[in-house]
Amino acid sequence: MATTSLLRPFAVAAAGAVLVATGATHAAAADSGTAGAPASDVPGVLAALQATTVAGAPGAFAVIRDHGGTENTRSVSVGRANLDGTPMNSSWRFRVGSNSKMFTAVLVMQLVQEGRIDLDKPLRDYLPEGTLPEGWSMTGRQVMEHRAGIYDHTNDLLEQAGEETTSAFEARIRTKAYDPRDLVAMSVKHGVQYTPGSRYSYSNTDFVLLGLAVEHLTGQPFAEVLNERIIQPLGLRKTSFVVPDQEIRGAHVTGYLTNDDRSKPLLDSTEQTGSWVWSAGAVISDAEDLDRFLTALLAGNAGGLVSDDSVRQMTAALPTPTAKVSYGLGLRRISLTCGDVYGHGGIVQGFQTQSFVTQDGRRSVVVFANASNNGAVTQGLMNTLEPAFCGKKPVVAPRTFSAPSADLPGSGAPRTAPAAQLPVVEDTRI
Repeated sequence: MATTSLLRPFAVAAAGAVLVATGATHAAAADSGTAGAPASDVPGVLAALQATTVAGAPGAFAVIRDHGGTENTRSVSVGRANLDGTPMNSSWRFRVGSNSKMFTAVLVMQLVQEGRIDLDKPLRDYLPEGTLPEGWSMTGRQVMEHRAGIYDHTNDLLEQAGEETTSAFEARIRTKAYDPRDLVAMSVKHGVQYTPGSRYSYSNTDFVLLGLAVEHLTGQPFAEVLNERIIQPLGLRKTSFVVPDQEIRGAHVTGYLTNDDRSKPLLDSTEQTGSWVWSAGAVISDAEDLDRFLTALLAGNAGGLVSDDSVRQMTAALPTPTAKVSYGLGLRRISLTCGDVYGHGGIVQGFQTQSFVTQDGRRSVVVFANASNNGAVTQGLMNTLEPAFCGKKPVVAPRTFSAPSADLPGSGAPRTAPAAQLPVVEDTRI
C-alpha cells in the first residue's frame, strides 16, 4: 500500500498543473507501470487535460491507479474546481452521469444470478404492469445492450441534438422531479424505433427501465438497493444516489454549462435533481470510489459484486457505429493500441467523466472535467486514455485544426491534435 506522498509542480506543465504521486517506492518510479502494463505517458495525459481547459473547462484531472504487488497512484490536475479560483481537486465528489449505468447493470446481474430475472425473456415480464405496452418483446439483454429499439426520452427534454442548452436545463431539468414511470411514458409514445436486436442505438430510457425492474423485483427503492448491494459492501464512502435532492454534500467540484448566450459567463449547474435520468445517470461519486467499483466488478468472483460468468456476459461487447467502441451489458469496451479497456463515460450538466479499467484489473483510469455541452472538452478527455493506459508513442508530425470560436474562446487559431484520436462516443449529453 502507499507509504509516501509527494506533491510537486509537474516540470513540463503550464502554471497551475499539479502531479500527485503516491507509491511504495520513490516518486520517480511512479510512472514505471506494473508487470505487463506499459508505463503511463503522464506528460501526454497532461497535454490532453490542458486541451480541455483551453476548450473552455475551468479544470480537469486524471487519476491513474496501478494495482498489484505495488500500488501506484498518479493524479494530474489542471485548472480550477470552481470559478472562485479553488484549484482542481481529484479527491472531491462530482456527478458521474452515465457511469451510473454500470451500477445499475451490476444490480441487474446480481438479480440474474439469484434467478429472479432471465435476460433472454421480455423485460416487460419483470416490470410493474403497464410499464411497457403488450407486444413489446425486447429482452432484458437487448435493453442492457442498447439494442432494444426504445426511444431515448431525453430527446424530448433537450432542445438540440447532441448537447443540452442552458434554457432547457433551467426550464425542465434543474428543479423538476420526474417519476421514472413518466420518463418511460415519454419514450413509449414514440413507439418501437426498430426491430429489437437488429441494431445499436444508445438510449437512457433503457437504464431507467432496468432501474424500475430492480425496484419491482426487490420491493425496495432503487437508492436503498444500490446502497445495500454495492455502496456499503465496497465501502464507497463518497458514492450516493440522492434523487430528487439537488445538493452534492461534502467537498465537491462545481459543474458548469456553457451559456446559450456565449457573451454570458459559464452557468453553475451543480445543483439539480438528477431525476430526468434517474438510474441511467444520477449517481454522485469520486475518482477513488469509481476505481474501487470498477476493479471489483472486473474481478468477478474475487471482487464480491458479480460472478465470473456475469463478467463474461457484461464484457462480451458488440460493435457500435463508433470506431474502436463496443458495448456489452452496461459496459463500454474501447480498443486502444495496447489492448481493450472496459468502463463507461458520463456527461451530465456541468460534469464529464471517463472511467475505464483493463480486463485484468491492473490499471484503472478516471478522467474528469467540470464542463459539459462542449465537444472539444469531451475530445480532450477521450485523448487522455491512450497515453494513460498505453504510454508514449513514437513521435509523428502533428496535424493542426481550427476549433470554432464558441469552443475555443479568443481565437480560431490552429493548434496541434493527436495523430490518432479516440472518437467521441455517443453519450455526449448524459
